[in-house]
Amino acid sequence: MAGLFVTDYRLPITDYRFMRKHAGTLIKLGVTAVALLLVFREVDARYIVARIGQAQWGWVLFAFILVNASVVLRAYRWRILLVALGAAVRFGRLVELYFAAGFFNSVLPSGLAGDVVRAVEAAQDVPADVAAGTVIVDRLTGLLALFMLALLALPLRPVYFPTALLTQIVAICVVGLLGGVVLLQGSLVRQVARWVPKRLRPYWRKIEQVLTAVSACGWRAIGGALAVSVLFNLMQIAWWWSAGKALGYDVSVSVYFYTTPLMALATLMPSIGGLGVREKLAILLFAPAGLSPEAAVSLSLLVFALERGSGLLGAPIYMASLVRQKRDG
Repeated sequence: MAGLFVTDYRLPITDYRFMRKHAGTLIKLGVTAVALLLVFREVDARYIVARIGQAQWGWVLFAFILVNASVVLRAYRWRILLVALGAAVRFGRLVELYFAAGFFNSVLPSGLAGDVVRAVEAAQDVPADVAAGTVIVDRLTGLLALFMLALLALPLRPVYFPTALLTQIVAICVVGLLGGVVLLQGSLVRQVARWVPKRLRPYWRKIEQVLTAVSACGWRAIGGALAVSVLFNLMQIAWWWSAGKALGYDVSVSVYFYTTPLMALATLMPSIGGLGVREKLAILLFAPAGLSPEAAVSLSLLVFALERGSGLLGAPIYMASLVRQKRDG
C-alpha cells in the first residue's frame, strides 16, 4: 500500500519536471495544433491536397532552386562578418554548415537549434566567441532587414486588416529594431555587468566575450550583411511568387512584396516554423488578391514544404562533411 502511495506521489512530480524542461516545445506544439485546427475548420482539406497535387512541377523546381540558392547567399552573409574579424573559414564549409542548420531547424521544434549547430561547428575553425558572435550578428541582421521590410509593407495592407494585428506587428518590429541596434552597439549591454551578482560573473564574462565579438564586426560589415539580408528577402518574395505560379495563381508580384515579409514574421511566433499561424495569416493577406481561403492555404503549405525540403537536404550534406573531416583528420 505504501509503495503504491509513493508511486502515485512521484508521478506528478516527474510530469511537472518534464513539462518545465520542455515548456517551450510544448507551447509551440500546442499553438501549431490549435492554429491548424482553426485553419482546417475554415477550409476544405481535399481541395488543398488536390491543388498541390496538380502543381506545375517546373515552377515548383524553380522555387526550390531559389530556396536553396538563398542558403548559399546567407552563408556569404556570414562570411562577410567572419572576414571582418579576420577569421578565415572556407566558404564551402560555411555553406555546408548553413545547410546543416536548416536540417536541424527542420527536424527540431526550436528555430534556434540550427544556430547552435553553426556556432559549435564553426568553433572548430575559429575561436568560440568569434563563432558565436558572428552567428548572432548574422541572425540579427536577417531579423533587422525583415522588421524594416515588414514596416515598409504595412501601408500596402488590405483595408480590413485587423487593428489588433497591426498593433502587434508594429510593436514587434519596433522593439526588434531597437533591441537589435542596442545589442549590436554593445556598450549599453556591457553596463549591465555592474549589476551582475558575483556568483554569476564567471558566466557573464563568457557572454561579454561573445558581445565583444558582436560589436567588433564593425558597422561596415554589418551594413554589408544587412544588404545581403535585403537581397535574401527579395529572393524569398521570388519563391513565393514562383510557388503561386506553380499553383496557377495570377497574382501580381507587387502583392508578394507586402505579403511575404508579413508572412515571414509568423515564423517568430511560438509555433513549429510558423505552421498554422502562417496559414491563418495567408487567408487574410491574400484575400484582396482574389485567392480563396483554400487557395491561400495551399500556397502557404507548398512554400512550407519547399523550405522544409531544403532543410532536409542538409542531412546528407552534413554527413558528407563529417566523413570528409574524419578522413582528412
